[in-house]
Amino acid sequence: MTSPKQSDVRLYLDQMLRVEVADALRQRGHDVVRATDLDMARADDEEILERACQEGRVLVTLDAHFGDWAVLPLSTHAGVIRLKVHPATVPNIMALLIAFLARTTDRTFANRLVIVDVRKERWISTDEN
Repeated sequence: MTSPKQSDVRLYLDQMLRVEVADALRQRGHDVVRATDLDMARADDEEILERACQEGRVLVTLDAHFGDWAVLPLSTHAGVIRLKVHPATVPNIMALLIAFLARTTDRTFANRLVIVDVRKERWISTDEN
């Protein structure tokens, strides 16, 4: 049996994403940590993003605040993937996220907010330059 291909994208899952999501991603070769596993289960969005930045990880979230610059401005970061999935069940999240990651192996996430739903994805540059 061959081991899964290791992804170059290091992921940081927001606190609302369950351990089953992290486990499934790890099984597919992704380097994943969860906010909850780092004692950040009750951290606010700004702290979550700061920790992801410190670790050079792409933040994966369901939180709409990451698309609202008035609430949480984004500038320099490793990337944010905001999933829009309804209902937000583990199977629905996994189907959307795994398919997205599989087709974006050559894209850079740095200073990008990527909003992903079942019909489309939107790549938004958050770099101030």
